[in-house]
Amino acid sequence: MSSASAEPPAPPALGRRTVLGAAASATVLGGLSAPASASPARTGPRALPGGGDLGPNVLVFDPGTPGIQARLDEVFARQESAQFGTGRYQLLFKPGTYHGLNAQLGFYTSISGLGLSPDDTTIHGDVTVDAGWFGGNATQNFWRSAENLALVPVNGTNRWAVAQAAPFRRMHIRGGLNLSPDGYGWASGGYIADSRIDGQVGPYSQQQWYTRDSTIGSWLNGVWNMVFSGVEGAPAQSFPNPPYTTLPTTPVSREKPFLYLAGSEFRVFLPEKRTNARGVTWGNGTPRGTSLPLSQFYVARPGVSAATLNQALAQGLHLLLTPGIYHVDQPIRVDRARTVVLGLGYATIIPDGGVTALKVADVDGVRLAGFLIDAGTVNSATLLEVGPPGASRDHAANPNTVQDVFIRIGGAGAGKATTSMVVNSRHTIVDHTWVWRADHGDGVGWETNRADHGVVVNGSDVLATGLFVEHFNKYDVQWNGERGRTIFFQNEKAYDAPNQAAIQNGPVKGYAAYKVGDHVTVHEGWGLGSYCYYNVDPTIVQHHGFAAPNRPGVRFHDLLVVSLGGNGQYERVINETGAPTSGTSTVPSTVVSYP
Repeated sequence: MSSASAEPPAPPALGRRTVLGAAASATVLGGLSAPASASPARTGPRALPGGGDLGPNVLVFDPGTPGIQARLDEVFARQESAQFGTGRYQLLFKPGTYHGLNAQLGFYTSISGLGLSPDDTTIHGDVTVDAGWFGGNATQNFWRSAENLALVPVNGTNRWAVAQAAPFRRMHIRGGLNLSPDGYGWASGGYIADSRIDGQVGPYSQQQWYTRDSTIGSWLNGVWNMVFSGVEGAPAQSFPNPPYTTLPTTPVSREKPFLYLAGSEFRVFLPEKRTNARGVTWGNGTPRGTSLPLSQFYVARPGVSAATLNQALAQGLHLLLTPGIYHVDQPIRVDRARTVVLGLGYATIIPDGGVTALKVADVDGVRLAGFLIDAGTVNSATLLEVGPPGASRDHAANPNTVQDVFIRIGGAGAGKATTSMVVNSRHTIVDHTWVWRADHGDGVGWETNRADHGVVVNGSDVLATGLFVEHFNKYDVQWNGERGRTIFFQNEKAYDAPNQAAIQNGPVKGYAAYKVGDHVTVHEGWGLGSYCYYNVDPTIVQHHGFAAPNRPGVRFHDLLVVSLGGNGQYERVINETGAPTSGTSTVPSTVVSYP
């Protein structure tokens, strides 16, 4: 997402990104030397310890910490406009009550409370995202998050003007929530889950939004695509006018793992799976689930090798990736059931030499959460693989989850990947992802950051809740598995296609944003939108946003396509159904039900 206008303001100048080993010592006893044959045989690497310090970019506060506001301001000054910078920060607040704070969040900054419930950590103040750095345009406020806090906003309403990859989880706002920037400029978000907003949520200029398993006082308005599942207080179903898609429950959900304090000990809480979920998990005291001590995690620091990460996993440790950038020259391999890989402060994995950044075996209950994968300069066939090709085990009882895992190709420098995320394991839940082939920044061009596909789903019974996939050279999403479901999809086709021929898909004009495989017999989607902004060649025509087999078991609800300012047009919404877009009015063409 870059802008919702044919004339977006020029972004500020963005700096180019500049692209653990322990030494063992031996003790000689008594000055005596022994023959080499008497030395004990080395059986393997020394076991890695669990737990440890969280590193310099995790800032931990308690109510008595002096100078909290100054530290928050210092981090914000570094990160406010550092869209493609290398800084990464996690702000942690111990349980208690804080007064008079305004935590402004810039890029790659996460703020979290350390209680089991959001109400354990209450800030009388604000956690603010605004767009002053970009002239009041919030469409590039990516890569930041807030989690597990209660806020009592100073003026009664907290401002959270974000775009993609900016989750708002397990938050309690004792007041209202404003999702637009100061001045009501452009905005393109966003995602809320497991949160309670006592007052009104005002999207104002937000083009689209997905809210899951939450409680709200009221919802003010909608622009193009507002989707709710399992939300108490959500507006009634009314797409397309107003554009509300409302499901009473979420079919399956399991909240993201999170760090908390038990006394003075850090632990990671693992919320349990819910079916037909509605409302927050924490409303009646302690949330349901299990927890792990930090001693069962390898606490990784930037600079650690992939071999060491894999050694830790092979030992049976989970991974906690502290803020920073991790280069890997082999895939991180998650082979053990119920493994947790949790990132703090947008920890970023970059694969070198064309490898896949992370691969998950066909096992139960793996939880991947809270990190960014940035494509390397050598093309990777895939960046994230959930389950090997042909994975077929039933994981319904304990699915794998991919939550707040974001993927980027280009922007921070040249990067390439044929397919970003491949989901082969059955019953996987992809809960909030933004998979983005960059349309601005460094290393951007039709072939420079080539990336054919964003998400490919081969496994059956996969559920996506909050799927944002943008700008790929071919299909943004290709769904081959049976009984797949998507609740909320946001897409823009690639801005930079040089001409009609470049996007031609055999006899079809352009690749659909969301393609269901021709053999699929059962599939369902709710609240899906695709936008085009072909600014290199505005005469390009995209035949449709969505393509699927025309079968009774393949069903869609509340679809839209829209041309941003007339830069390119759609002929249809899905298959041969739906009115064409036209002119420069940026008015969506909609289909309420298909077939």
